[in-house]
Amino acid sequence: MKICANILDAIGQTPLVRINRLTKGVVPGLVLAKIETFNPGNSIKDRMAIKMIEDAERDGRLRPGGTIIEGTSGNTGMGLAIAAIVKGYRCIFTTTDKQSKEKADALRAFGAEVIVCPTNVDPEDPRSYYSVSSRLEREVPNSWKANQYDNPSNALAHYEQTGPEIWDQTDGRITHLVVGVGTGGTISGTGKYLKERNPAIKVWGIDTYGSVFKKYKETGVFDKNEIYPYVTEGIGEDFLPENVDFAVIDHFEKVTDKDAALMTRRIAREEGIFAGNSAGSAMAGLVQLRDRFTADDVIVVIFHDHGSRYLGKMYNDDWMREKGYVDRSGLTARDLVAGREPSALITVTVNDPVGTAWQLMSGHDVSQIPVTDGGRVVGAISEARLFAAMVRDPKVRDAEVGAIMEPAFPFVDISTSVDALAAMLTPESPAVLVRDFKTDATFIITRSDVIAALRLA
Repeated sequence: MKICANILDAIGQTPLVRINRLTKGVVPGLVLAKIETFNPGNSIKDRMAIKMIEDAERDGRLRPGGTIIEGTSGNTGMGLAIAAIVKGYRCIFTTTDKQSKEKADALRAFGAEVIVCPTNVDPEDPRSYYSVSSRLEREVPNSWKANQYDNPSNALAHYEQTGPEIWDQTDGRITHLVVGVGTGGTISGTGKYLKERNPAIKVWGIDTYGSVFKKYKETGVFDKNEIYPYVTEGIGEDFLPENVDFAVIDHFEKVTDKDAALMTRRIAREEGIFAGNSAGSAMAGLVQLRDRFTADDVIVVIFHDHGSRYLGKMYNDDWMREKGYVDRSGLTARDLVAGREPSALITVTVNDPVGTAWQLMSGHDVSQIPVTDGGRVVGAISEARLFAAMVRDPKVRDAEVGAIMEPAFPFVDISTSVDALAAMLTPESPAVLVRDFKTDATFIITRSDVIAALRLA
């Protein structure tokens, strides 16, 4: 009988499917999607999850009855949780408040304990999901942290499995590999194997705005000023995981949150493939790179995970409208900032005195200022918050801004409609940061900007 001894035997050998409508007349060459949703946990992360566990078992890092701990956006946790059930381990996962609710709910469905941590903090911050998972490993007896970002078993799983599968499925004809990059294991392991078989193969990584990969690859500079909040899930990072092998990756292409979200929906509606957000990023990046392909090319794109994990986000019309991703006629953020000279944002750091923030607001005649930490936007301070704090205690002017700051302003694309911007401007968030990715300029928009534009319209 052709049966699997358990669910773990069903991992791998996922299909390679031709992309038809999305690329017809747009991208020359044969475009193929590696559909990793056919894995038991509906994502490519099943491959490296079982590899990391079995390698840890072999060398004694993971012992019988132990607890598996990991910081995860959801998919790696799912793979680890499934393997833990079969092998008899407990799981504790940390994740970020950026991730979809469906991902956390899915982990809990497999019996895992899930701890949600803030997104907009440095990896070294004790509140980050990286730091919390490391602390738990120290505190929980008989525990092991998988550490997917730096664990070499991650990339090795794809070197041993994903790369050979793609090579065999294309009869060695593959010319390009296009992959969204997060931990780096998939692109580095798969790319290494394929380049060993044919050094002419191009390996292209898809990055997101707000992540550090592209600039680091091109300049060798880790620029914290590039880091800011973004919506796209599963790709991009604010640090450099050891599994990202920059020598294997030939080029990084950045894709906006909006383009990734719109393409994610198009994959389902035009190809009938229910894929996740990183697949949308990868396909949008491939389309941006269309001029680099020829009719003879065979391009493989990795579709990492399943669309069911994004039902409350990219596949939700209300969410898309709230984010300003649904194209509408009328005014956009671009119209609101037209004529403005791109200039550095007026900001304060978390360590600046509150009095400094007040002086900047008064001197520049603004009522709110973004707050940064190490170059990244982590919060905001408004005139109303400053006024209330100083009335309660005048000595607060000498305290650090971080002690009284508010949540960071939302980041949106410059093509966002004015009605979507208006919905984002609330008493809790009196401003929105608008990013023009083509010119690398950032603007701040308030209610007065929206009112002025509507009055002139």
